[in-house]
Amino acid sequence: MTDYSKPPYPPQQQSMPGYTDRMKPAPDHGEATYAGSGRLTGKRAVITGGDSGIGRAVALAYAREGADILISYLEEDEDARVTANLVESEKRNAILVKGDIQHSGHCKAIVEKAVSELGGIDILVNNAAHQATFKNLEDISDEEWDLTFRVNIHAMFYLTRAAVPHMRPGSSIINTASINSDDPNPILLPYATTKGAIHNFTAGLAQLLAEKGIRVNAVAPGPIWTPLIPSTMPAKMVENFGKNTPMKRAGQPAELATAYVMLADPLSSYVSGATIAVTGGRPFL
Repeated sequence: MTDYSKPPYPPQQQSMPGYTDRMKPAPDHGEATYAGSGRLTGKRAVITGGDSGIGRAVALAYAREGADILISYLEEDEDARVTANLVESEKRNAILVKGDIQHSGHCKAIVEKAVSELGGIDILVNNAAHQATFKNLEDISDEEWDLTFRVNIHAMFYLTRAAVPHMRPGSSIINTASINSDDPNPILLPYATTKGAIHNFTAGLAQLLAEKGIRVNAVAPGPIWTPLIPSTMPAKMVENFGKNTPMKRAGQPAELATAYVMLADPLSSYVSGATIAVTGGRPFL
């Protein structure tokens, strides 16, 4: 309750997609706190949106648990390099792949790179997302609606379809959903709608892939302090971000990492079709 600062946060706005080093306070990805115990030794993970925020925290945790990582990111070269350095400091391989996952061909290229550079895929973390805020329905353009679906749900399908033929029994797919899939914020209508789709995609895919021995689960974060926030939300919302939770603050990326580790851990062999809520006490049904 006291380790992290509570709102109001300092006034700050960024252009999309947002950068970690411009955030105040700086997000915590577990750099000084996460201690691994070999739970993912020898595993090979693909993490989209792995350059910053939740993706960086997961990449760091996975590396400290013994996994090699492919980090997929859009264009944030500096953030991606920092994440790669964190992975490499744990003596694990870090492969950077820059590009836009809304395109099926790029998703296929990500998988091919993981297979050629890491030797295969044991864990796929579909984490990257696009969001924007809108006060009025008529402000949402056709292009914005399409982009949100292409990044948030189409890419998840493209990546999964490409990766599954390379995944052995015991492999794990983890999708980043959101509290918005259960409790949609109206000003995030396109984003929240895709997050509801991810929830159903996860549940259906878990059933479809069970006979292959591949588990599929989701993590549903509440308000988490990542570059997505100051780059996509109005100033007043950024200032008070997370204040509406029982814990009265935003969560930090580091506070989600253990959920992703647990779902990737081979010891979680009977966990599939589940959604783990990390929401600071806000109900998730």
